[in-house]
Order: sequence, then structure tokens, then C-alpha cells
Amino acid sequence: MNDSPIPAHLQRQVKQALEEDLGSGDLTAGLISESARAEVEIVCRESAVLCGTAWFDEVFRQLNDEVVIQWQAKDGDRLVPAQVICTLQGQTRALLSGERTALNYLQTLSGTATLAQRYADIVAGTGTTILDTRKTIPGLRLQQKYAVSCGGCENHRIGLYDAVLIKENHIHAAGSIQAALQMAKDTVPAGISIEIEVESLSQLEQALESGAKRVLLDNFDLDALQAAVKLNAGRARLEASGNVNLQTVRAIAETGVDDISVGALTKDIKAVDLSMLFV
Repeated sequence: MNDSPIPAHLQRQVKQALEEDLGSGDLTAGLISESARAEVEIVCRESAVLCGTAWFDEVFRQLNDEVVIQWQAKDGDRLVPAQVICTLQGQTRALLSGERTALNYLQTLSGTATLAQRYADIVAGTGTTILDTRKTIPGLRLQQKYAVSCGGCENHRIGLYDAVLIKENHIHAAGSIQAALQMAKDTVPAGISIEIEVESLSQLEQALESGAKRVLLDNFDLDALQAAVKLNAGRARLEASGNVNLQTVRAIAETGVDDISVGALTKDIKAVDLSMLFV
């Protein structure tokens, strides 16, 4: 088990997850003698990228801090079918009570990391970066953002508080692209990223003339993306968004955009198949 300090937010998250599952107590595990001890192993049933070991550890630490966990892989490692990820030794009740919550964290975050790795592999060599979005499972944003990085992609803004993204409705409210960008420049603290969304080449030209340094190209087709890259001529960092999936992402990257944001990284995930087996 990891001996490094456990962040307070992680402890709170795991506490809430255990309360959700255990309620007033595990009635079924209560059938087992309190003195019983066991050894189990966690096995991965498919190819995957591991993520979530800290949350897994914290589940058992909160249930019984005498449970010993020995990891045979770490976050970010690629796993193969039938691979043993870790072994656990300790009170049988604690192992049984923590199984589902611990595996829920591990299979969900590993699923996110695995999908991120697939996207990263597909665009390898293009120079384009794959970014995540705010389309995360409620309550699991920090975990999923971490999983995205374990899979080889990068985080966009964490929330509404750490970067500015001026979208269509913001532009309408401000009156124009130029007005929206000027408001941002006048009010946003130094060091905060300011990005603006555009829906056409003419809007891109307006944004560039207004001094935009980061532009989101919303639902541009491949020809329009290539034209945008040519028009931009390196003046701003360009991000493509919309219509992105595993089949289209390589072609989008090859247009020369700097970034591609992919909502599917955190919302269209499939949990990795994991099992806890008694040795």
C-alpha cells in the first residue's frame, strides 16, 4: 500500500463512496468470522491501461489499515489479459466489504485511461495533442482528468474557474467577438488562458484580428480545418472540436491543428473487466 500522504479530497471521496455502499454495515460480510484472514488477487481480464491505485488503496485503508496491498503494476502501465495487478492480505470481512467500491474506482478510471491511450496512439507522430473536456461523470472529474493523463492525453481546463473559454452564447451576450475578447483581456488575471470559439473562417479572421491567442474551431470539416490552419499561419493555437471519434481523429490531426478536444474520453467509457479472486 502507498505510504505517501493521502490528499484530503481523496479521503473524502472514498469515505462517501463507502458510505453509499455500506450504509449501516455489510450484512453479508458480517456472516464471516471477524478473526478470519484471507489473501486475494486482482486480475485484469483484457488489454487496458491501469489507473486508480490510490483510490483502491484508500478504500481498504479506511476499512482496515492492516490490509497489505502489493502492487505488480502502477498507474499508466499497460495491462494484458489474465495479468495479476495486485495481491491483498488481511481481514476477510474488510476484503469482501471493500471489493466493489475499490473495483468500481479501478475499473472506471482504468477505462478512462485505456480510451485515452487509444486516442493518443492513433494521433502519434502528428504533433497534435488530445485534450479532455468538462464532460465528466459528476463527482469524478479530478479522478477522470488524472486518468486521461495516465493514458497519454492532456487536460484542458479543470472547471470554469481556471481558464476562460468564450463560446457562442458568451459572444452573443458581449455583442461581438472583438468585444468579448476585449472584456476578457481587461478583466482576466495575468496567466489565465483565454480561448474563443468560432464557427466559420470569417469568425476565425475576426478572432485573429482581435488578438486571440487560442481559438476553438467548432465543428469544422476537414477542408475548413485545413483552410483555418493556413489562414492562422501560426498566429494562435488552434483546437478542433466536434465530430471526433476513433475513426476520424487521425484525419483531423493531419490537418495541422495543434489540439483536438474529445468529450468521449470521459463520457463514453467502458469499464475495464477486473476480478477479485481468493487465492
